[in-house]
This record gives sequence, C-alpha cells and structure tokens, in this order.
Amino acid sequence: MFGDKKKNISIFVFSALVIICFNLYGVNAFKLPQDEVDALEQIATTLGSKYWKFDAENCIVEKVGLTETPPPTAEQVIECECSPTNANDCHVVKIAFKDHSLPGTLPPQITKLPKLREIDLAYNYLNGTIPLEWFTTNLTLISLLVNRLSGEIPKELGNLTSLTYLELESNAFSGTIPQELGNLVHLEKLLLSSNNLTGNLPASFSKLQNITDFRINDLQLSGTIPSYIQNWKELQRLEMVASGLTGPIPSVISVLNNLQNLRISDIGGPVQPFPSLKNSTEISKLVLKNCNLAGQIPDYLSNFENLETLDLSFNKLPGVIPSFAHAEKLRFLILAGNRLEGDVPADLLRDGITVDLSYNNLKWQSPESRSCRPNMNLNLNLFQSTSTKESSKFLPCIDDFKCPQYSSCLHVNCGGSDLTLNQNKTKILYQGDGEAEGGAAKYYLKRNDYWGFSSTGDYMDDNNFQNTRFTVFVPASNLSDLYKSARIAPVSLTYFHACLENGKYTVNLDFAEMRFTNDETYNRLGRRVFDIYIQEELVVKDFNIMDEAKGAQKPITKTFSVNVTNHILTIRLSWAGKGTTRIPTRGVYGPLISAISIVSDSKPCASPGSGMSLGAKVAIGLGFPCLILFILGVLWFFGCLPKRWQQRKDPNEEDLPSGTFTLRQIKFATDDFNPANKIGEGGFGAVFKGELSDGRVVAVKQLSSKSRQGNREFLNEIGAISCLQHPNLVKLHGFCVERSQLLLVYEYMENNSLAQALFSPKHKQIPLDWPTRFKICSGIAKGLAFLHEESPLKFVHRDIKATNILLDKDLTPKISDFGLARLDEEENTHVSTKVAGTIGYMAPEYALWGYLSFKADVYSYGVLVLEIVAGISNSSFMAAGDDVCLLEWATDLEESGDLMQVVDERLRHEVDKKEAETLIKVALVCTSASASDRPIMSEVVGMLEGHYPVPESTPGTSRRSGDIRFKAFKDVRKGVEESNSKTQLSTNSYPSSSSSTHVAGQERKQDESKT
Repeated sequence: MFGDKKKNISIFVFSALVIICFNLYGVNAFKLPQDEVDALEQIATTLGSKYWKFDAENCIVEKVGLTETPPPTAEQVIECECSPTNANDCHVVKIAFKDHSLPGTLPPQITKLPKLREIDLAYNYLNGTIPLEWFTTNLTLISLLVNRLSGEIPKELGNLTSLTYLELESNAFSGTIPQELGNLVHLEKLLLSSNNLTGNLPASFSKLQNITDFRINDLQLSGTIPSYIQNWKELQRLEMVASGLTGPIPSVISVLNNLQNLRISDIGGPVQPFPSLKNSTEISKLVLKNCNLAGQIPDYLSNFENLETLDLSFNKLPGVIPSFAHAEKLRFLILAGNRLEGDVPADLLRDGITVDLSYNNLKWQSPESRSCRPNMNLNLNLFQSTSTKESSKFLPCIDDFKCPQYSSCLHVNCGGSDLTLNQNKTKILYQGDGEAEGGAAKYYLKRNDYWGFSSTGDYMDDNNFQNTRFTVFVPASNLSDLYKSARIAPVSLTYFHACLENGKYTVNLDFAEMRFTNDETYNRLGRRVFDIYIQEELVVKDFNIMDEAKGAQKPITKTFSVNVTNHILTIRLSWAGKGTTRIPTRGVYGPLISAISIVSDSKPCASPGSGMSLGAKVAIGLGFPCLILFILGVLWFFGCLPKRWQQRKDPNEEDLPSGTFTLRQIKFATDDFNPANKIGEGGFGAVFKGELSDGRVVAVKQLSSKSRQGNREFLNEIGAISCLQHPNLVKLHGFCVERSQLLLVYEYMENNSLAQALFSPKHKQIPLDWPTRFKICSGIAKGLAFLHEESPLKFVHRDIKATNILLDKDLTPKISDFGLARLDEEENTHVSTKVAGTIGYMAPEYALWGYLSFKADVYSYGVLVLEIVAGISNSSFMAAGDDVCLLEWATDLEESGDLMQVVDERLRHEVDKKEAETLIKVALVCTSASASDRPIMSEVVGMLEGHYPVPESTPGTSRRSGDIRFKAFKDVRKGVEESNSKTQLSTNSYPSSSSSTHVAGQERKQDESKT
C-alpha cells in the first residue's frame, strides 16, 4: 500500500512538471502584433544597422549591427511582455542595442511600440538629436551614453514625466540645460557629464526630490553650487568634477545622510573650510580634489567604516594626518599637494593600503624611518613630501643626497624599455622605465642617473583595485618605436631630474594618443585633456593630444625652453577633471606621455659611441689568455684565490699555487677523463668525478675554450665563486687553463643535485622528509642573501633552479653554476641585458623585457620552493585543469584557501601545517608579478625563521585576462622549445652549464657558429 502511495505521488509530480513546462512554453510563444515587428525592423534601419533578423515568436534578436557576427562586448536585447489575462496581447517593452557603433540616428518609430518602457543605445556612433516623437511615449529609461548626438537638449523632454533614468553622458549636446527637466519629478538618475553644456544649473532642479544619482562632470557651466541640493534627501551619488561651477561647497550638504559616493573637484571660488560630512557615515568614495579647502582633515572621517577611497589632493589642508585606524576598508588615501605637517602615522602604514603624501610639508623621512622600509606590503609615495627645500632632501629616504656628477641631457622612453635611435646622425639612448609598473601612489628613482617619476591617483570606476599597470603599449601600428609605449596616470604624473647642470635647456615632450582610434566607431569619440607644468609653471592648459596631432596614433612634439638654476628639473602633467572618462571603457583618462628629451643649449650631450675603441681592439689583439692572466692577477692581489699562494706537493709535478692545477694533475685525478667517472653533462662539456693526490674528492667541470659563451662562463665562475665563501655556496678548489682546456675544480657533492633528488625516476630519488626540505629552502635563502646583500662583491645569479642546487653528504644545499651570474652595478636598480636563464624560473620583467635585478633571483627562488614543497617540476607540471605551470596551480589554490594541496602527498601526514603554509606563502610572495612587491632575501630568511610576518602576496591580473607571469612562461617556453627541440641534455648535470630549457642556449648556439 505504501508502494502504491509512492507511485501515485511520483505520477502527480511528473504531471505537475509537464503542466508547468507546457505553460512556460506557452508564455514564451509571444504573439507580437505585426506592426510592432515591422516597427522593430524600421528602428534597426534608422539606427544604421546593416543586418536584421528577429525571431518574433521567441522575442529574440538573431542579427543586428554592422557585421553578421556582433562585437564580443555587444548587447542586443528585445524584451516582450504579455498580458497576464490575455496571452495573445504581447508587446515590446525594452530595446537595448549597446556597443555596436551604429552610425544612424535616433528612431522616431518607437512611437509604434506603445508599451515600450526602456531604450538603451549606449556605445554607438549615432548623430542628430532626440526626436520630438519620443516625448509622447511612456518611457521610464533612456540611455544614450557615448554617442555623437548634438544640438540643444529639447525642452520637450520635460514632458516625459514617467522617466526615472536619463543618461546623456559623452555626447556633444550644447546650450543650456532646460528648466523643463525640473518637471521630471520621478527621476532617480540624471547623468549629463562630458557635453558642451553651459549656463547655470536650473533652479527647477530643486524639485528632483527622488534623485539618487546626479553627475555633471566635464561641462562648461557657470555660477555656484546651488544650495537646493539639500532637497535631494535620497541622493547617494553626487559628481561635480570640472563642471564649471564654483565654490564654496554649500554647508547644507551636511543633511545628505544617504551619500555613498561624493566627488566634487576642480572648482574655482574662495578658500573654504572642510565641508561638514559628519552625518554621511555611509560614504565609501570621497573625492574633494582641488576645491580650495583650507581646514584641517576632520577626525570623524577615520570613523567611516565603509570608506574605501579618500582623495583630498591639491588643496591647502594644514595640520597632521589622522591615523584612520577605524577606517578598516580604506584602500586609497590620496593627500598629495597640501600643507600637511608632522610625521607619517604608524597606524596608516598597514598592509594593502595605497597612500600618496607627495608635495606636502611633512617631517623629513630618513632611510631609518618606518615609512622608508623596503618591501612593505603597501604603496607609499613620499616624493617632495618634506617641508625642507634643501637639495640634499629633494629625494625621499636618502640621507644627505649629493649628486656624484651633473648631466647635461636626458632622454626617456616613457613606459617602455631602453631604445637607441639615430637622430641627426647621432645615436641617442632613450632610457626606459617600463619595469616600473606604476600605481596609484608610485615613486620611482633611477638611482644611477638620478631621474624618475611620481605618479598620483586611482582610476575610478575601473573595478581594478590593484592599479599596478600604468603603462600602455601598441605594438601593431604605424608609429615609430618611440611612440609605441607610453606612461599614463589618473591625476598627476611628474618626471624629474635631480642632477642637471645649471643653464638653459630645450625640453621636448612627445605624445601619441594610443587608446582612441581614427575609425568610424565610438572609440574615436574619446577626449583626453590635461595640463602641462614645467618647473611648477603652467605652460599648456587643456592639452588634447588628438586635437594637436589631428588624430589618434599620430605623433606630436611640444617644445619648451627651460632655465635650470638649482640642478633640478620637474615636468608635471596634471588631469584637471576634463575630458571623457568612459571611452572606450571606464577609467580611460588622465595624462599620457610617450617620451621626454632634455638637452642643454650650451653643453654637449654624451651619446653612445659606435664601433670599438682603439683600446678594445688592442685588448682583443692580445688575446684571451692575456685577459685570463690579468683577471687571475687581480684576484690573487685581492686574496680571492683559495689559500692564496700556499704550496702543495704533488708527486708528479713541481710546486704550484694551490688555486691552479695542471692538465696532468686533473687527468691523473679523473683517470684521463674516463667516461666511467662522468657524473653529468652540460651544454658545453661534461662533469667528472676525480680524486686529487692529497685524497680530496672533487668534481671537474669541463668548458670549451672555442665557445665565447664557454669563455664567459669560465671567467664568471672564477670571478664569482673564488671571492665568495659561504656554507650554502659550492666551493671552488681551483682551475686549469691549458691548451684548449678550461677546467673548474669544485668540491664534490655526494648527493648530486636537488633536481636528481626530487625529479629523477623513483628508484634514483633521495627520500627527503619535511624537515630536510625546509632546511634546504632555508639554506638556499641564506646563500642568496649572502650573494645579494652580505658579500663584498654582490651578484645576481640569474639561474636559480633545482639542477643548480647541489646536496652534500648531509643534504646541505649549495648554490652552484655561476656561469650566468652578473655583478651588481653600484646604485643601479636594474640592468638591461640579454635574457639568459631557465624557462619557468625567470621573472616576468626579465623574461619579457630583459630587466635584471636581485628580484629576478627572488622570483626564481619562489618557484624553486614550490617545487621542493610539491615534489613536482614547474616546467613539466601537468594539471587536470588549464593551469600552465606549478606556480599558477599554487596561486589558484591560495585563492581557494586550499594551500595544503600544494604539499607533496607523500609528506602530508608528517607536515607541520602552519610551517608548510608559511613556506608556501613565502614562495608566492617571492613570485609576485611586480618586482617591487617581492621581498629581499634577508627578509625571506627572517620570514622562514619567524622573525618577520609573511605579507599577503600580490597577484597579477586574473588568469582570464592573462597574468603576466604565466603569459611570459607560455610565450618564452613555446619559442625555446621550437628552437631547441633537437637539444638533448641530461638533468643529472653537476653543475650543468645548461639544460634543455635554457634560454641562453640560443645565444650560445649563435656564438659557436661564429667561431
């Protein structure tokens, strides 16, 4: 009986589902009147659509626009509704054709759609004006955002009292705003920004008591901000940015308790106190930029729990900076260009925040101050933040700065890499700053040349809280290389040179608009407008690149004469709120510059020479052996050779220096290079095990003297390792230069390489438990810290990977293979060099642009730590999903909160979870996409030993839009695999000069072919 009941219930449920599905099908079978179907086709034709196909029964647009396949971001929607009492009474209620660049006019035929409520034609290329026929309808929503509509706004629009949403932003409407719009008493959103509107705000707007969103940016209005805004009690968002209205901000703004987003900036008028916003506790974005504010920053702002963005830049605010201790959601604090005094509050320097304090009167921040600590997990700009005008304090965080020498010229490739151009039959080096990604509060200094930039501001409404990529690049264009990259900034961008000779200079500023286009689409409707200051004097107001150059992606140069009197030159580009902000997408505005040229009018500018000097030719003529002897002499003089000149007896040889061996000694030790003694194979020779006459077991690395790359590696090894003694660096016993042989003699490592221990077939692997793996990670970190920060000569290794980490009998890690190491140049933040390293371990700024610094080794270390923890090779990693490498997989696991999945599954039962998560987080911080977000190695050691907290890692762009780290890995690996597909090298290399995924292999191959 129970079974029968269950069966009956199932039948009932099935029947109900059938009835529901039948009813849904019936609802979806729309019965649109034929005259509405015809009207839709007429509307599409009037809008300029070349294609039209409409499924009337299902109310679906199948084709519309200028191409059969619409743009990927386009939207084409027709919504229909039927009467709840009559299924045959159906009508069109909404039309949305967005992002099609339709070139026609607004259709009067919408009057043939009696039930139409919403029409959205944003991001098209429509011209003309609004048809009078529209004002006889019952529309509730009109959006005409980003078109080229012109003429006056029809006063008849005030008859459309059903409207709740009106958006006319980014068009060419002119004249005054009609008083009649005050009749739209149901209006909730009114957006009029970026038009040519003039006159006062209509007094009738006092009746708009339901308004929640009001925006009048980038207009040419006159008069003061009206006090009737106190009537807008429901107002949540108010924007008056460069509207033309003047201050003061009415005190009645204090009654607007529902404000969440307030932006008033770039207004004229008298100096005014800070407006009272104590009751607006729900504010998340507060921008009062360039409003002539002179009162102190009120303390109550620090209690606004929802405050995310506070921009009070370029006012006259005095006093100290509040701590904002309770504003826990605060992301951006922009206080540049004020008169703030005192110190930087310690509570303000918290993880994840962006703070710009440039151009203020604060206490001098010395290198020892908390705000000058390197590698903090925040963005802080202190450029010209001090009250002192001493030249020695011009650059923040540098004590008693003095120019070592003065320059008479500077050429900068803004946002790009180093670029050498032929100009007037002279080679000119344009130094690039592309490795400095920029940010909402960024200070960058090129230490060796003492020039740099300061960038201020956040791109509002772009939904990007990282804001780290403030450069643009257009590779496929007719522009010359100098104009293919540019640096951008939201509010202010200052370039400076702190060590120029005094005198008169010619300054050339090069521009080319890169975000807008010249085609017949809405992309050409953008306007980028900013001011240019040189030595803080306004030299160009309302500069528009496209207007000056007569189009987009066309170069234009502005030339100025400048007198330098205190060895300092500043060039500031400033956005004063004018121009569009939503073309082609949100957040496209502010200064943009491609290149800068500063040349003395009276003193010559040294440029890179061409060809070899006489000295270089003589040196080459003397030959490679003389160069080796010279280097050995220098190393001996400074005591870098092992045991200096202590004597050692050999039964078959005369007395020899301890740091050198004869070929006969090495043949004796290796049994004449017996293949049975071979323990590894590199790109330029083999590695043999040997035993010296005194009983020491050694490893002999054999390099070919016929290869220039082999010669370089040989010299690098001698010059680096012989001067570096550390428990975590492999020890070089000596070398041999005889006949065609270049031989290096190392201490022997009983357990070969870390790569063999981890990645060999299982029967050859060395079991590494968790404490051992942690000890290995810690040891490598200590070795790198010594290389980077503690040794007399500081090196960038350039090839940190598992095959270059050797393990002794106690499994102590030793960094080896210094063939690619680069000596650090004093005061250089980075050097530009040919890329040489291993795919999967190379930092993105090095793999893509050749920018080399200590942070490249930090990145490689992070990848290596992940390999040690996971027991998986980054380059051979295969995931079940679409992750391209071990690092990407680990990054995804961090985002999902499942870090323990990274740990080698063989060890999970024995691992200390807290210790493992700490180690993985250290690895992820070390592999941050931006070099500035990575710690230095001494800090890594401190984190592993528990002395420092581990900061949150800063991810790159989301993988869907192409994280720069994984893009670099995929692109470079693809190219190398194609060129090296026939190269076969053993991973059992001790220490190998190369591997099958070695980028330097391409360079070496070319070198060999030339000999």
